Amino acid sequence: MNTVTIRTLRHDDACALLDFELQNRAWFARHITARPADVYSSEGIVRHIEECLAAYRQGTMHPSLLLDAGGAVVGRANLKDIDRSKASSEIGYRIAEHCAGGGLATLAVRHMQQLAREEWQLQMLEAYVTAHNPASARVLLKCGFTQDEYVNQLALVSGEMRDGHRYLYDLAA
Repeated sequence: MNTVTIRTLRHDDACALLDFELQNRAWFARHITARPADVYSSEGIVRHIEECLAAYRQGTMHPSLLLDAGGAVVGRANLKDIDRSKASSEIGYRIAEHCAGGGLATLAVRHMQQLAREEWQLQMLEAYVTAHNPASARVLLKCGFTQDEYVNQLALVSGEMRDGHRYLYDLAA
């Protein structure tokens, strides 16, 4: 795996992030809920970044990018729905199709676990994965998550409601 940097999303990431989202749009749509169509434009990605950064300033999200040595976005990882009173958050990640299977998802999850523990002082992380995305489930299990409850109609993927599971990671253990 080439050198990859993980850092917090910035306003000046709009062009690189739009390229990433456009190049991987069909790939993501086969595995996870699709983004709204308006995200796939220059104005839409700027709005999306501003929404993510507003949530970051409010302490309810930590949006991050994975960048290759040339500065291209090869993945995203987020802590979202951060709840300081419950010391918990949901983790989400997406990796470029051409990088799938190369260990970047594991790198992203481990980075977010560290960030959740050290910067946000969280106690619990959760993640949701459809049954049609076993690679993502394997990453979570490899990173110490445990499979929790079954969730009916977890996500709309490729026009079909899919079931899945919630996964939990105890940061306090």
